[in-house]
Amino acid sequence: MPKTTIHPPGEMIQKAIREFSELLDEKPEVDRRKLLEKVAQKYDLSPKECDFLERHFRK
Repeated sequence: MPKTTIHPPGEMIQKAIREFSELLDEKPEVDRRKLLEKVAQKYDLSPKECDFLERHFRK
């Protein structure tokens, strides 16, 4: 049975990208991994989505 969500596919990852980017700008002194974990939990991201975020924001 397919997983049903309130949000259309892709909307949560878009919100996660936006928030992660803002957190990186606002809190550059905080460990990137901790910020990623916070966003991943908030938006219930899959491991694959977390890997994407980590690669996308690599310095």
